[in-house]
This record gives sequence, structure tokens and C-alpha cells, in this order.
Amino acid sequence: MDKDLTSSNLDRQNILNNEFALEEIKKSANIKGIIFEEKITFTKGMIAVFYDVDIRTIERYTTKFSDELKINGYEILKGKRLKHYIYEIELQKVPDINVGKNTPQLAIYDFKAFLNIGMVLVESENARVLRQLMLDIVIDTINQKTGGATKYINQRDVDFLESFLEEENYRKEFTDALRDYVDMDKFKYARYTDMIYQSIFKEKAKEYRKILKLKSKDKVRETFYSEILDLISSYEYGLAVNIKIAYEKMGRKLDVWETDKIFRVFENLPHWKPLINKGRSKMASRDLALRDAFHKQLEKYIKPLDAKEYDRFLGSDGDEIEKLMKENSEVLRRLKERG
Repeated sequence: MDKDLTSSNLDRQNILNNEFALEEIKKSANIKGIIFEEKITFTKGMIAVFYDVDIRTIERYTTKFSDELKINGYEILKGKRLKHYIYEIELQKVPDINVGKNTPQLAIYDFKAFLNIGMVLVESENARVLRQLMLDIVIDTINQKTGGATKYINQRDVDFLESFLEEENYRKEFTDALRDYVDMDKFKYARYTDMIYQSIFKEKAKEYRKILKLKSKDKVRETFYSEILDLISSYEYGLAVNIKIAYEKMGRKLDVWETDKIFRVFENLPHWKPLINKGRSKMASRDLALRDAFHKQLEKYIKPLDAKEYDRFLGSDGDEIEKLMKENSEVLRRLKERG
């Protein structure tokens, strides 16, 4: 999906919250600043020089995007911290920095805020080049972490394995209920599975496959995040129980209209709403940031990923889990088949 950082706060924040990508951007850009409180920082003048624009342009953008910049490391120094900053400028012998010792306050930008300015600055060719570098590095960083297989990045989550193994048990309860208590042909399995998917994340299996660009051999459920697997399991088990109760009450198999009615009543139970809203947000937000996959039907649920989410799927714990799953893939397959 093409991203325009100048117009999308969501895309900007997804990069600025990705500490793994930020570290690579810092290495590649090789940008020098003032080290202050163990962070690289910049003054307005330094930023204006780098992006080759007038300092008034930086001030204008800072005012326009002040709320966003404050979140990402822009601040005003005063008092003792300002004196310490001026001392660091002198100590580090940073050239061409015009900050008087009697300055009452000073605006500074850390590395994230520096990049943030570059993301919105449309007058600068240097900013345009840096934006493209950032987008390329984000893609490369995620691909390196996943070996290029972002469709299975969900499996790097510590919670995935338990949900993945348990899901098959609930799936069997559901398919057995359809087999024994619903009077339809074999199409019923795909029909009600798609109805569950549409109820939870507004897409049929075929639509989901297209968005994630899955191949015919790829299994849809192996790409779901643990929260989605848990929701599907809850649906399948709950529906299985309700279908069985209706069958026992009627003393015969249910037809399609009766089964559909059970489904509609079940999916509209009020307790689903917060769980489904949270699941939709996690699925759509993660897929956009980590898989570059856009779920149009879930657009209103998309939020920037925070740093914890990036660490969850790109951090060292994910490396270990991915390694364990690869080393034990055959054992896991047998466990899942055994139920």
C-alpha cells in the first residue's frame, strides 16, 4: 500500500513508534546532533540547515504540528536543563550553533521529532529523500525480522501457540455440530465459517486471502493473531452448544433458516461488542503496520501501533518463539491433528 507521510498521521506514527526501524534509520542517515540526556537532539537552526529551508519554515511547521511533535520528542528547555544543554553544546564543540548563554528558553527536537518534521515538510527535497529512505527501511526491517514471510508474523507472538493448538478442539466441536444437527449439504461448513469471519472482521475467507496475498497452500487460520483465534474459538464452541440445544429441543435436524436464526441471535449478544471491536482494531492496525495489508472494511478501527506492539512481534522474544516453532513444526502438526 502506497503511503504518503505528508498527509497521514497514522503512517507517520507507525514509523515513529517502531524503535527497530528508527535504529536502522539513524544508522543509515548518519545524522549528527547534540547528545543530551543520552539522546541525540537538534535545535530549530540545525533542522533548518539539514532540510535546507528557512528557520521560519521550521517554526511554522512546529506550530502547525505542535501536538504531534510534543508526543514525539519536541520540547522547550528552561532553567537548569537549558543551562545543561548549552554546556553540552560547548563541550561537544558543535559548530554553527547560535545559542546565547542568556537565552531564557530553547526549543529542541530529539531524533523522532527531527524525523517527524521531515515527514510533513513539503518544501524540502532533503525531506522528500529522507521520507523515502524511512519507508524503505521500515519495509526492510520487518522483512529481515520475518525472513520476508510477514504473513506469518502473527506466529512470533508468545500467545499464538496456545491459541493455535486449542482452536482445533473448538473447531471440531463446531464441525461435528454442523454434521450431526444441521440438515444441509457439505457447503454448510464453508458457509458458517464465512459467517463467523464476517461477524468478527467483516471479511469472508476469500477476501481475507486476497488482502494478505495468500497462496492456495497457505492456511488462513495460521495467519490469524491470537486474539482473533480466541474469538473464532468462542464463536465456534458457543454456536455448537446452541445448535445442539435446539436440535435436542426439536428432536430433529435444523434447516438453514433455523440455523441462521441461531447464528444471528448469538452474534448479537451484547458481550461480543467490546471483544470484537478490540479484535478488529488489533487485526487491522497490525496488518497495516506489519504486513502492509489494508483492510478497507476495518478502516475506522485502525490505530498506530505502539512501541510495545512492535517489540511483541519484532523483538527478541519473537525471535525465540519463531525459532522454536520452526524446530518443532512436525511435533506441533501432530499435536494439532490429535486435538
